[in-house]
Amino acid sequence: MPAIHYRLRWPDASETVSYSPSLAIQDFLQADQDYAVADFLVRLNDATRIANERVQAKFGFVCSRANDQLADSAARVAAFAHQPDARVRVLGFSPA
Repeated sequence: MPAIHYRLRWPDASETVSYSPSLAIQDFLQADQDYAVADFLVRLNDATRIANERVQAKFGFVCSRANDQLADSAARVAAFAHQPDARVRVLGFSPA
């Protein structure tokens, strides 16, 4: 199963490299796109659910790293929830 990294720029200009165990993330997020933080989290939840379904089907368990990544991103989103115009930018994707 091909895994992928994706780089994000958060509303405070910090950048992170995130992990997905499946290319499904590219069905929900596009490079060089900005997403309102709430929309970003919905998309990330959906992508992680699908990725975990694929991992479960192939290996018999979900990807704890993907779940940890989702939890970290959710915490970051919560930090910007009070900013109605806060956006996350997807900088790009690279093979894991």
